[in-house]
Amino acid sequence: MSNLTFEIYEDSMGKWRWRLRHDNGNIVADSGEGYSTKQKAKTGIKVVKSGAMDARIKEV
Repeated sequence: MSNLTFEIYEDSMGKWRWRLRHDNGNIVADSGEGYSTKQKAKTGIKVVKSGAMDARIKEV
């Protein structure tokens, strides 16, 4: 069972955003940008979900 939930919301400028929240209330990631539609925000979530498994870790 996951301790994480994606939340989609409309910001004060009318853009759609997502955030990934842990069950303890902490936000562990967010979209970083607003999307023009809720569907585009959902697509952004799908891209993160499918690509994160293979993402490299880079120390900078």
